[in-house]
Amino acid sequence: MAELDVKERQAGDVTILDLRGEVRIGEGSIALRDAIRNLADAGKQKLLLNLAGVSYIDSSGIGELIANYTTVSRQGGQLKLLKLTDRVQNLLVITKLLTVFDTYEDESEALKSFS
Repeated sequence: MAELDVKERQAGDVTILDLRGEVRIGEGSIALRDAIRNLADAGKQKLLLNLAGVSYIDSSGIGELIANYTTVSRQGGQLKLLKLTDRVQNLLVITKLLTVFDTYEDESEALKSFS
């Protein structure tokens, strides 16, 4: 069993990844990378990561978020974050990455932001 469970769903042309578990060095960050790269390779341009179920992200996980953001952006796509937990939000504030990512609390608002 992977440390991170990734469930994929569609909302129009936006692909939402519901993440549950921990994004840390090893299986968790690999599961995240594989899920996003597969979508990008399939031509998916609009990706929304729902982090409501993510209890922990380590530096490797942060690195994966940045790498995936860069990959998707270079292919002309967008990667946005939804429902950050307090712990994850604090981590993004400390690392000054909160200014890099578009983050949303409300899913419908996040979906509208892609149009």
